[in-house]
Amino acid sequence: MLTLHRAALLLPDPADPTAPSLVDGAVVVRGELVEAVGPYEELAAAHPAARVRDWGPAVLTPGLCNPCGQRLLERDYHPDPREEIGVEPVVDGLVGCTDETRYGASARRGLQRMLGFGVTAVAGPFERASVRTAVGRSGPVALPGPVALPGPAVLDPLTVLPLARAVHGRVAVGGRADFAVFPASPASPVSPAAGGCLATVLGGRLVYRRR
Repeated sequence: MLTLHRAALLLPDPADPTAPSLVDGAVVVRGELVEAVGPYEELAAAHPAARVRDWGPAVLTPGLCNPCGQRLLERDYHPDPREEIGVEPVVDGLVGCTDETRYGASARRGLQRMLGFGVTAVAGPFERASVRTAVGRSGPVALPGPVALPGPAVLDPLTVLPLARAVHGRVAVGGRADFAVFPASPASPVSPAAGGCLATVLGGRLVYRRR
């Protein structure tokens, strides 16, 4: 099935300052790959049978890389909601832990939260087998890493990095369909706002959608 994702602004390659942006742009996805990128009206006419996901006044960009992946998934603990201790990572909450089941469950919860920030790649390396399995099953690209950043690890890369440095890859024909859709920043309609995304697409699958 073809899916056409429409957004008010499409930034196919924010890391390249010469790359053009598309007002009322669209991405056509077939399976896990990008089949077309261009103006919405043009692509809608060329693919009349495609399912349309119209994200409205939003910014569509490549997915983000979380540079703190190794720290967040192998040192910090992501609580189970049933524990009633909040949702934020417990810093160093896994240090000294030997329970692989606990590592794996925490990593799965952490990865799910990252998807809500538009993350489609995480920086490792990941030493725990249970964490590697969680990353592999969740779908983000695992990068060798590590990436050093000042301050604590964060789930939202846009709180510590500009978009040009936070994105992983680009939205291009023939490439894997990994991208995110963000509300526009109140300060600039051509920039995504930090604080979470509207939707995350990973390998062509809609893996997160804000409710």
